Amino acid sequence: MGKRPEYTAPLAAEGVQNALRILEGRWKLIILFQLFGGKVMRFSDLERAIPGISQKMLIQQLRQMEKDGVVARIVHHEVPPRVEYHLTDWGQSLCPALDALLLWAESAPAEIRQVLLGATG
Repeated sequence: MGKRPEYTAPLAAEGVQNALRILEGRWKLIILFQLFGGKVMRFSDLERAIPGISQKMLIQQLRQMEKDGVVARIVHHEVPPRVEYHLTDWGQSLCPALDALLLWAESAPAEIRQVLLGATG
C-alpha cells in the first residue's frame, strides 16, 4: 500500500467527496447493511429484504456497487440460474467507518440528533 499521502484541506475534502459518491443513492447503504457480516444473498432475498425497491433499481444499484468494487456477484450456472451477492473485503471494511459515522450522529446535540436519527434517536 505504501505511505499515505500528505493531504491539504482541499485534497482531503475532494478525497472524502469521491469516497462518499460510491455510497450515493437511496438504496446503497441499505444494501450494504443487508450484506455486512459476510452474508451472501441471492437477488430475490435482497429484493424481499428491502421493501419498496424495484427490481430495476436493485439491479442498477448492485451493478454500480460491483463496478465500484464494493459488491461481488457470483453466478451459478444452473437452471434456473442462481445469482448471489456479497461484499468484497474492501466493501466489508466500510462497516467500521459507517459505525463510527453512526456513533458521531448519536453524539449530536438532542435537537440535531432527532433530525439525524429520526424518532429512534
